[in-house]
Amino acid sequence: MDLITKLQKRLAKEQSGFTLIELLVVLVIIGILLAIAVPSYLGFKDRAEKRAAGANVRSALPAAEAWYSDHGSYTGLTSALLKASYDAGINSTATTVVSAGASAYCIKSTKGTYSFYSKGPGGEVTSTACT
Repeated sequence: MDLITKLQKRLAKEQSGFTLIELLVVLVIIGILLAIAVPSYLGFKDRAEKRAAGANVRSALPAAEAWYSDHGSYTGLTSALLKASYDAGINSTATTVVSAGASAYCIKSTKGTYSFYSKGPGGEVTSTACT
């Protein structure tokens, strides 16, 4: 019986929990996972911003052409008017009409650090500013 009581006393004194080594191993594993995940996320975010800026410009082009067919020129064209009158899906905070004249316009969209432009009518969507 003496052995059993000694074991019972020893077990009663023992504290449960994680050792410092176990906690450090978990922190190292979390650090490695973050080192892999963060650059992937940032790359994904950059690609998404770039494509969103181009898509915003492309979505405004049909509305600009509808403006021309209704008014006979691009004069007076603004992103707010395009959104209100022709396409409610135009992101008027990110998409702006840089210039609008009798026969040409320039539309710009900025998302994050990326800006895309289209000089119309019939221009391509590019990252270079309209001239």
